[in-house]
Amino acid sequence: MISDERFYSANYALSFQRDIWEGRLRSTTVHYPLSRRDPIFTPLFTSFFTAIGFGATTAGVLGSLTTALVTTAITVGIQAAMAPKPPKPEDGKAPMTQSVPPRHWVIGTTRMAGAYMLWEALGAALYAVQGIAGHPVHSYNRFYLHDDEVALDESGYVQALEDGRYGSDLVQLLFRLGANPETPYAPMVSAFASSGIWTNNHRGDGQASIAMKAFTPKAKDFSTIFPFNIPRLTVEVSGAHVWDFRDPDQDPDLPATWGFSKNPALQLAWHWCFSEFGHRRDYRKAILPVLDMWIEEADVCDELVTITGGGVEKRYECSGWDTTEREPKVGTNAILAACDGWLCERGDGALLFTAGKFRESRVVTLGDEDIVGHRIQYDVLFEEEINRLVPKFNYPDVGYSTSDTDFFEDEDRQLLAGRVLAEDANYQWVTNWRQARRLGWREWQRILQKVRGSLNVRLSGINGVYSRWIRLATPNRLPRLDGKVIENRRAVLDLMRGGFSLEVIQHPDNIDQWSTALEGQKPAAPAKPNSANMPTPVISSAVAVAAAGSVYLNVSLVDPSDNSLTPAIRYRIQDTGGGHPGAWVEKTIVNVDASEGFIVCATDVVPGDRWLDVQAAFISARGKYSDWSATEAVFSTVNPTAPPAVTIGAVITGVPGEVTINWTAPNSSLYASARVYYNTVNNPATATFNSPALAGAPNGSYSRTITRPAGTYYGWVASVNASGVEGTRTPTGAFTVT
Repeated sequence: MISDERFYSANYALSFQRDIWEGRLRSTTVHYPLSRRDPIFTPLFTSFFTAIGFGATTAGVLGSLTTALVTTAITVGIQAAMAPKPPKPEDGKAPMTQSVPPRHWVIGTTRMAGAYMLWEALGAALYAVQGIAGHPVHSYNRFYLHDDEVALDESGYVQALEDGRYGSDLVQLLFRLGANPETPYAPMVSAFASSGIWTNNHRGDGQASIAMKAFTPKAKDFSTIFPFNIPRLTVEVSGAHVWDFRDPDQDPDLPATWGFSKNPALQLAWHWCFSEFGHRRDYRKAILPVLDMWIEEADVCDELVTITGGGVEKRYECSGWDTTEREPKVGTNAILAACDGWLCERGDGALLFTAGKFRESRVVTLGDEDIVGHRIQYDVLFEEEINRLVPKFNYPDVGYSTSDTDFFEDEDRQLLAGRVLAEDANYQWVTNWRQARRLGWREWQRILQKVRGSLNVRLSGINGVYSRWIRLATPNRLPRLDGKVIENRRAVLDLMRGGFSLEVIQHPDNIDQWSTALEGQKPAAPAKPNSANMPTPVISSAVAVAAAGSVYLNVSLVDPSDNSLTPAIRYRIQDTGGGHPGAWVEKTIVNVDASEGFIVCATDVVPGDRWLDVQAAFISARGKYSDWSATEAVFSTVNPTAPPAVTIGAVITGVPGEVTINWTAPNSSLYASARVYYNTVNNPATATFNSPALAGAPNGSYSRTITRPAGTYYGWVASVNASGVEGTRTPTGAFTVT
């Protein structure tokens, strides 16, 4: 039985919604047709009223309430300065020492120390356990004592460095990936079980951790074995497994089927729906209703972009860590910043996500009749002027610390302002300097527009609220922006101002016109000698070179200006299956000379069409090794030759919401599959990829059915070879989906 109060509140809410629909909404414009009502609007109101406890007592103040719908990556400006931020990368090198430390979580690959769970001495031995993450992790890749990378034997004992540092089997390192149930650390149980400090019940089920047992050396050897005093342990860790919704073998309800990934779209879905430390949304409501959108964005993040030297790398990757001291939105903003992302929560709870690549298919039009007010600035105030932008990122070459890339600047604006007005663009969860530069370029193009402001949009413009990009058809209200595309940076449900308030900036036409000429120089990494007094190599570039059906690597190292050093290159397959990397394969490079400040090293033949991890080291004349360099990821393309174009056949429409595109593959052995694209304008560069690619054989006939809302579209089919190299996109011409 419903109580009187609940009955009254529920009926009052329904009455209010009816008033909105039948009165205010329909009266906003005589041009507003019933067909433009969005069924998502009602759930938006329902969830809003539930959140605020809607009833008679709140009706009087409803008009002053607002609720944010859109989240955009905040990396620059006053908002970025005020927003809570994740820890700096270098903060993770010192373990937290609190009585009850917050738990950590980690995605991608980064370096961290976690928090001390145990720090006790017993006799001549020190015992330490550090919690790395409050969830299982994929792997521990490297171990560091202070800033020295160390190698372990099969029992976990640290192998002595060249000068005897950490030698004599005095330091043992152990680790747990976070299984459930987990295995207790035997040395700690043996030492402390009798006192109850650490027993077999201290397993850390589902918690990733590392442990260290260190013995005190003799007094005469102490400064040799422990030159920096008590060892401090950090690790390079590959973090959480995430659900890849593109893989049919992965079950969202069975984490054991998931895999490790640096893809920001997959990480964002994990953070919002699956992580214990995230937003805890139901993926059936947040992701599944718009799964096609999330698949498209994950594919955008994995797209290959060309780098200097002819190699490729994924467009966007993300690696970082945070603690439970901060709200989940801090992690959300860091992930969005790594992919220039945009996130909108729809009224029914679905999450609309768009990565940083402009597509016309994501553009919605707002007209004069949809806008009730505006405030547009066509330049910025002096205190908001930015004439230099400095992208910052987490640099593995300097031990996973914050570093700058080459900056972007406008010298004319600097002369006008009379000084440099620099601003940082913080990409703390980006570990690739080229990616940081690409992200910085996108933000710099927005800054150069100088056009920003806000729009008050009627409820009839709700579809614009749910879109990242909006084209204005405003010859009367905003003639200077008529036909221009603006970017929706923040949207708020605001009934006092007609329906919604949108913070907008003008979208740069050239935001995706990136080229290798814009890369700049790799940030300098100060030479840090290891215990053998040898510098660690710096890889400037690593690219795959195809030859006669096989492939090898050209690895360019910064010249150490020491002819006595011999470079060594090693590689491994990133994933041999099940998310596990392969074994390292090493080659010493002899008879190679420096040229123009670089040493170019060629490997033997490597596995083809695979993602490889590549590292370098120097070997002294006495056979001593330097530390291995930071890892570079390389895709070993066997065949860089694009296949001939396909021949388009019939384009069949007529089934509501569907179009079927037919094509014939070229009669060429280069053909292995095809990719289908679509767009709302005749521009293949901004077209949307209809995932996945369709495998095929030469001269075969194939088709793909695409589901789209009614409207006019353009399509393309691109032939692809076995190495994933795409040929010309053959147009289908315009077609209409009914």
